[in-house]
Amino acid sequence: MTTTIDVLDATGAKTGTVDLPETVFGTKVNIPLIHQVVIAQLAARRQGTHATKTRGQVSGGGKKPYRQKGTGRARQGSTRAPQFAGGGTVHGPQPRNYEQRTPKKMKAAALRGALSDRAGGGRVHVVSGLVAGETPKTKAALEALRKITAARSVLVVVDETDELTWLSLRNAPDVHLVDAGQLNTYDVLCYDDVVFTREAYDQVVTRLASSGKEEA
Repeated sequence: MTTTIDVLDATGAKTGTVDLPETVFGTKVNIPLIHQVVIAQLAARRQGTHATKTRGQVSGGGKKPYRQKGTGRARQGSTRAPQFAGGGTVHGPQPRNYEQRTPKKMKAAALRGALSDRAGGGRVHVVSGLVAGETPKTKAALEALRKITAARSVLVVVDETDELTWLSLRNAPDVHLVDAGQLNTYDVLCYDDVVFTREAYDQVVTRLASSGKEEA
């Protein structure tokens, strides 16, 4: 059964309705799949530039600390060996790439599951616009957002050409802006409610519905 929600304007008034397609907002929530995709996404964010120096990379230590025999102590060839203070590190972290291969179909399925979870709780909203006129206004955009949802944190999905909304909300502390083409599972799960502008909603539904048909 297809769910229908209202499209609201900046004043919170109803301007129309949209259907939430079952293939995008009514799919089964596959928690293991979502977990795997989120872990891969977070892993890809890691720079992997951590590094420690081995005994061969630490400066100094060229001179033998003391003679080989006759001291009663264990033989040593360098003060840069790991057992000495200032020596090298054994098996320490080295630069590496943490990215995990995640097929596009898995990412799309996880995103549909996350959106279905939000839609099932009535936490998906569509707006015709958040700012009236052609001048960016953060205060007005936040007031409009609060008329639409009372959630503490909100993910606002906009079209990349919607400069008015971008400029109005980019510095709001409890609002995260994302381009419709960059919408991902992690962001959907991190915020309480998801608010789409009408243009962004159409783009996301078109993209995810088509990938869902390919899987079917």
